[in-house]
Amino acid sequence: MTEAPREAREQNQPSTRERIQQTAIALFSEHGYEHTSLREIAEHLGVTKAALYYHFKTKEDIAASFFESYAVDLDRICDWGDTQPRELGTRTELLRRYAEVIRSHVPVLRFMQNNQAALTRLDRMSVFRLRQQRLHALLVEADAALINRLRAWDAITTLYSNWITFPRVDDSEEEEIREASLQISIGMIEANAAS
Repeated sequence: MTEAPREAREQNQPSTRERIQQTAIALFSEHGYEHTSLREIAEHLGVTKAALYYHFKTKEDIAASFFESYAVDLDRICDWGDTQPRELGTRTELLRRYAEVIRSHVPVLRFMQNNQAALTRLDRMSVFRLRQQRLHALLVEADAALINRLRAWDAITTLYSNWITFPRVDDSEEEEIREASLQISIGMIEANAAS
């Protein structure tokens, strides 16, 4: 069997920055943000603190990078939504795309859920809330009845809360939870369209 070219192998490998982020999110989730130090992150990676400092000066910088990635992905969805007609099909697709953003950021969103006090001090929750508000504005007209605005908000938060905070019996039901949550969210937008 022929070995893949070095460039192809390297493209499939996470960058040092991504490895730091992955290790940090795992340690933050396991020990809590407040109880994880840069030294521990460096030790788990098998690098010096100086090597870690090259990419991130503080653990606050690492946490900020999680939000930046989430914000970029959500902005991409909202940018697409801004170019589409304000109709049920667009709104359904926005929810599907948001579901994919959540899927790709589950570890970060769980970290956010479990470390809200620390993140409030870092003023990072505002990034999350602003993006949700932008998405909400694409799902419902600003002058819609209160019940419709609440349904649109619930469509967003249902995806987040069910995927991140709903108690699991085991991992085998993960995909079923995700699909059911998406259907509930879409149902709320469909109810708005019908009213």
